[in-house]
Amino acid sequence: MAEEDRTAQRGGGLFATTQWSLVLAAGDSRSPQSREALAALCETYWYPVYALIRHLGHDVDSARDSAQGFFAFLLEKQVLKVARPDRGRFRAFLKTSLRHYLGHERERARAQKRGSGQVPLSLDFDEAESRFRLEPAHEQTPEVLFEKRWARTLMTCALERLRQEAEGSSDRERIRRLEPFLTGPVVDGAYEEVANALGMTVAAVRAAVRRMRKRYGNYLRAEVARTVNVPGEVDEELRYLFSVIRS
Repeated sequence: MAEEDRTAQRGGGLFATTQWSLVLAAGDSRSPQSREALAALCETYWYPVYALIRHLGHDVDSARDSAQGFFAFLLEKQVLKVARPDRGRFRAFLKTSLRHYLGHERERARAQKRGSGQVPLSLDFDEAESRFRLEPAHEQTPEVLFEKRWARTLMTCALERLRQEAEGSSDRERIRRLEPFLTGPVVDGAYEEVANALGMTVAAVRAAVRRMRKRYGNYLRAEVARTVNVPGEVDEELRYLFSVIRS
């Protein structure tokens, strides 16, 4: 078993056994496995969709209706049966499907009537709008911003898995102290400061950071694996998302 697969299983939850490739292969809204997997993927990665709708010019109320209606559309209709190869990445699938949905939204029933009045996902739009308003102004296209948010969402999910791994253990405070070393630059004196706070040597802190970066990388690979069609696409997707973050 590959290291990222073992890591994913330790992380627990639905995705220990469910990959986006399985959702894509199922393509059957009557299948509980397909629906539950798609719902969980949407609930994890819905914020980039909401922010994209806002950047496309929709006001708050319109964006809420459109986002809720879009996910109802995904969950209630057999959308995956018409999935094309270029939708192999869940990121691309959502973006393409959203563009299609928004283009035809006026021809459909209003959002509150979809799904027989059932809310398909529990989405915190107030928190999302607060988060959206705190983001700095950008000159980049909505599509590029969508992909930046997608990459950051993956990174946040990987970090949450690290935190869950340490929940209730003595590693919790150490992980909190070492988190800044995972993605940001190391400033002068940072290792020494953490070493003093944790009662460790600088060498021990450096070794702990290396181990933590490896675990974080495994979790990040596992997150990406859930959103691509085949395992061979993981490295390519990681390279692409890192390039988007740096742009």
